[in-house]
Amino acid sequence: MKFKRSTAGLLAVGILAATGTVAADGPGKGNGPKRSVEDTSIIDSSSFSVSFDKTFPAGQPLERIVDVEFTDTDGNQINAGDLEVEVTSGNRSEVTVTHEDLDGQTGTLTVGDTELAFDHDTFDLNIFHTNDNHGRTDAYPQLVSAYNEAQDTYGEGLLLDAGDIFSGTLYFNEFRGQDAVEFMNYMGYDAFVPGNHEFDLGDPDEGHPELVEFFEAADFPIVAANIDFSGDSGFDHLNQGGISNDPQAGNIYDGIILEQDGEQIGIFGLDTENTVNISSPMNVTFSNYLAAAEQAVADFEAQGIDKIVALTHLGYDSSPAIGSDLLLAANVEGIDAIIGGHSHTTLEEPVIIDTNADGAPKDPTIIGQANEYGKFLGVMNLTFDSQGRVVDYAGELLAAEDYEADPTAAEMLEPYTEAVEELQNQPAGSYVVNELPNPRLGADSNVSVRANETALGNLIADAQLDAALTASDEVLMAVQNGGGIRAPIAAGDVTVGELITVQPFGNRLSLMEITGEELYEAFEHSFSNYPEENGGFLQISEGTEVTFDSTEEPGDRVESIIVDGEEIAQDSEMYTIAMNNFTAAGGDGYDVFSNIFEDDRVSIVGFTDWEMLRDYMADLGEVDYSVEGRITDIADE
Repeated sequence: MKFKRSTAGLLAVGILAATGTVAADGPGKGNGPKRSVEDTSIIDSSSFSVSFDKTFPAGQPLERIVDVEFTDTDGNQINAGDLEVEVTSGNRSEVTVTHEDLDGQTGTLTVGDTELAFDHDTFDLNIFHTNDNHGRTDAYPQLVSAYNEAQDTYGEGLLLDAGDIFSGTLYFNEFRGQDAVEFMNYMGYDAFVPGNHEFDLGDPDEGHPELVEFFEAADFPIVAANIDFSGDSGFDHLNQGGISNDPQAGNIYDGIILEQDGEQIGIFGLDTENTVNISSPMNVTFSNYLAAAEQAVADFEAQGIDKIVALTHLGYDSSPAIGSDLLLAANVEGIDAIIGGHSHTTLEEPVIIDTNADGAPKDPTIIGQANEYGKFLGVMNLTFDSQGRVVDYAGELLAAEDYEADPTAAEMLEPYTEAVEELQNQPAGSYVVNELPNPRLGADSNVSVRANETALGNLIADAQLDAALTASDEVLMAVQNGGGIRAPIAAGDVTVGELITVQPFGNRLSLMEITGEELYEAFEHSFSNYPEENGGFLQISEGTEVTFDSTEEPGDRVESIIVDGEEIAQDSEMYTIAMNNFTAAGGDGYDVFSNIFEDDRVSIVGFTDWEMLRDYMADLGEVDYSVEGRITDIADE
């Protein structure tokens, strides 16, 4: 296998300061006092050191002082080329000798009467990887072709996925991951780490039956070193834990050991601890990713495994508060490669981290991530020395769109696509007068559904209030987290497919009993990041007006909450409000909602988000919504 050189520093030798360097001009002994070799050590595949009982004469080739010979394991002499000597300043009896690279060679170095075994054999490992598919099942046929060609080009290797197969499209809403796992089995994945979206369907009563079914259908093991599934009995028959050298399909482990070309490779998984805020894990819990990684590395090393891969859903460069691949590489020794996801980062070539958190040199860790949605197959090529250190690396992203669809995979996709298209095109019974955008902050927008009132947010909140009032006429208002609104609605006739794309998570309506004081606390959190985006920014229903002052410090911004002309007091009076079950359980960092949920003041009504939107819009028939001033920042006035 032919790799490009990754960095000059990777194989650099710490050569001592020189007072003279001369190439050897042939074997033999020079005149002068005889010198005995006191110590010899191998530095790396291109250098060794020698110490003598007397000083080394300036300008003398080493082989005029002492015989030097390299032989292989069969006793055949190896030509190591010219030997170049550098003498240590201040101690001329110590020298460093460089020679031609002996990478891949194993044998014996003889210096005078001293014999020293060397092992510079190398091992090449290919890793192919994907991440953050998010329900794009229709990407697999071309991705299969990219993978097949990659194997033809580079040879066989490990195929890994870094999480978030769930959520985001009609494919997922219809088939709950069972379509995706069929393609993953067809491709032959070797390991999978759950991402945060794998827990989107968490139910307080049923747990995660769809995720259990996904695992049960998988022909590959699940790695999850910092995820504890023991609180959800649905996973009991799959949850093995620990490090396994005989991992079984669909079973959950901290890490696994796989054999590749006669070498053992350790793979462990990590998911972002922020899953508790941005998904619905229910009784599944998450521990500190750095502590879990350190334990996994120690467990592998205890079994003699010196080639270790972290399969992560942390994000390449996510906030230090929630962790990232960069921080993992800098803070945990012993990880040779990180295959990542979550941040949807496009690493066109792998990235090397060879300094630790203190800036000191460390053994290299190579990081790869392949963007999103099955657009790319990531390729990482690693070369290890005999000590399990990465000494060379290369890699690339193969664009799936450049390949024809694999015929078998295309045939597999057909029934799934037919079902999705039938659902996609089903009329929803409403007509949108003006487009309902779903803005995000960026080059062409200074407003965001995650930071500002939007017409679409108003519509969705109103739909939830309308549904909630059929369950209880005591409901005061409805709120919708901005992060749960995923797409705009175009002007014209509306289809069911469009509405599922807008609200793809299948969240269910929940009613919450909340005090006035707690309601103010919730809106303080809603505005805490303003004017920056916050997935927990609350869109609000008709009749509610919330005024805040962004010039004040977070936690002291809400000026008033008025419903139907009456101001809500910050006291202990109890109210009923509606929201989706994700937000009600404390998603997006709502500690106040989480505490209420734990206090058993939440009931799940059961209406699904997109269905509520469909029914409300159908009742309206003609939908004409705009920004109305439901949310006001007095600093703007």
